[in-house]
Amino acid sequence: MAEAGAHITSTAGNEQPSIFEVLAQESLMEAVRPALKHAVKVLAESNPSRFGFLWRSFDELYLLLDVLLQNHFLSHCSASFSENFYGLKRVSGGRGPGVGLGLSRKSHWRSLLLLCLAPYLRAKLEATLARLRDEEDFSIRLAQTRSQRLYRAAVAAYPYVSSAWQVWIFCQQLLFVFGVTKTHSPLLWLARVKLARLNTRDIRDMEQKTSNTSSPPGGSLVQRAWWLMGQAARGAAVSLSTSLSLGVFFLQFLEWWYSSENQSTVKGLTSPPAPPPPLHLQQGWSEDGKNCPLCRRPRTNATVLSTSGFVFCYRCVYTYVKANRRCPATGYPTELQHLIKIYSPES
Repeated sequence: MAEAGAHITSTAGNEQPSIFEVLAQESLMEAVRPALKHAVKVLAESNPSRFGFLWRSFDELYLLLDVLLQNHFLSHCSASFSENFYGLKRVSGGRGPGVGLGLSRKSHWRSLLLLCLAPYLRAKLEATLARLRDEEDFSIRLAQTRSQRLYRAAVAAYPYVSSAWQVWIFCQQLLFVFGVTKTHSPLLWLARVKLARLNTRDIRDMEQKTSNTSSPPGGSLVQRAWWLMGQAARGAAVSLSTSLSLGVFFLQFLEWWYSSENQSTVKGLTSPPAPPPPLHLQQGWSEDGKNCPLCRRPRTNATVLSTSGFVFCYRCVYTYVKANRRCPATGYPTELQHLIKIYSPES
């Protein structure tokens, strides 16, 4: 809907984008991360020994790719990847809407940090708080130290902080709709920039800049080496941006396919087959059905791993999964939320 509204409301005489355009470009980047994460998860589960590190270091690898991509577009198009995809550019807050391409050095680095580092820190914070909530639910140990009490306070306060941030975003967008403010997002306001539509002069400047950077300099060896490094980084960014541009429809389809609203329909139409048994087990692995495979003693507080189906003592498998983040039998990527308590008829 937002994408269709963006084209309907676009007018050649208005430099300021509509609310539909700015929301459409935000939804584009929000669809990229979960789709790539799902693809990496599928690779890691298919071959843990080869692709497991991609899943374990996904946040850092995505940050590196995001910095490379966004820095390329900020340098050449004065916009992020999604903003440039929808024909938008960034201009400094105090400059007129008709100004050409080019951000100041401070605006460039502020934009890059807020575009890449802010989502990374938020994702790491949410993952840490989710892990702490799991530990609270499992009740492995009571929080007695000062740091653990601070963790509990952070877990309790985060929903209120997140709600306040969402309220700020909503108010900013509402003010943007009524023309009170020039920015629709607090991140743009913190970067001291605003969005405007690209014009024919901007497109001509981008083409000229691309042609100028394609010819090697005639200076010293150091300058040539620096130019080659820049060309390699620019080529990687262009290849990445082209792949993302071609895969926009596919990524948005994945977002719809794995949405909670669509899962009930998908489950009604398809009944997935039972998963096959693990094809590769750790050397020397055996299970007799009564003893825990880790401690070799009768299981206490039996717990099954949903990723592999093996049953262990709760304390044994909790300690192992927390330290290694994989199944001890199959090596499949595993998290603490994959532990499932088994209740016997006698309990």
